[in-house]
Amino acid sequence: MTQLGTTLDGVAEAATRLHDAAASHVPCPPVRDLIGPDCLQAAYAVQRRNSDVRLAAGAVVVGRKIGLTSPAVQAQLGVDQPDFGILFSDMAYADGEELPADAVLQPRVEAEVAFVLKGDLVDGPLDAGQVRAAVDYAVAALEVCGSRIAGWDISFGDTVADNASAGAFVLGTEKKSLEEFVPKEVEMRMSIDGEEVSTGNGVACLGDPINALVWLAQQARDLGEPLRAGQVILSGALGPMKPIEPGAQVHADITGLGTVSLALGPSAPGSKEKGRTS
Repeated sequence: MTQLGTTLDGVAEAATRLHDAAASHVPCPPVRDLIGPDCLQAAYAVQRRNSDVRLAAGAVVVGRKIGLTSPAVQAQLGVDQPDFGILFSDMAYADGEELPADAVLQPRVEAEVAFVLKGDLVDGPLDAGQVRAAVDYAVAALEVCGSRIAGWDISFGDTVADNASAGAFVLGTEKKSLEEFVPKEVEMRMSIDGEEVSTGNGVACLGDPINALVWLAQQARDLGEPLRAGQVILSGALGPMKPIEPGAQVHADITGLGTVSLALGPSAPGSKEKGRTS
């Protein structure tokens, strides 16, 4: 991997560029000129810097999101592993709630399985058996991804630095334990304004959403921030991500987990006010 941008100056400048884009609600150029396109150390350092800024301002961590779980998307970006970002409490919306049009920059939506943990994942092998035992329940979820980088012109390093393109998320209300459904066997259908736009299944998420959760548990511990009881984990898209426009109505059905929906609010003419999760 390239060592470009591993200096503190490059990391700091990349973090400032992304932070300013979020604050102004105006997308910025990619940051790979500062940290390189594939330097994990630098990219996660940028992510941590901006996460620390949010925490210092009073934000609360409620979980993690896993991205790049689809082989097709990995091939598109030339990577061989997923990435992850941090979920904050102000990213969460209720099933059916309206998401303000300006809440997420350049929004794109995807449907996935979300796990809620009942146990910490700190010690031990963090294998599939241990991870499954730590799951309290799962629900259907919609993730509204957003990019602070103009035109979604992203490399692997760009999206990692940009908190894995996290924006907002919605959890369904039908809670199921792992004894009640099999994650890799789920089938997903997602529609926007009544038109089916995305289909997929559990196998599309690293072969099994549980595999994604195992990967994250190990990665998070290695980076010194292990997963904790009560956290929400968005395990990765079950099908293609789709852009949404103000006024859109999104609905997804995931077999065994029921449905989940959201509405993207209308845009305010001439408004540049930034949303909660920009």
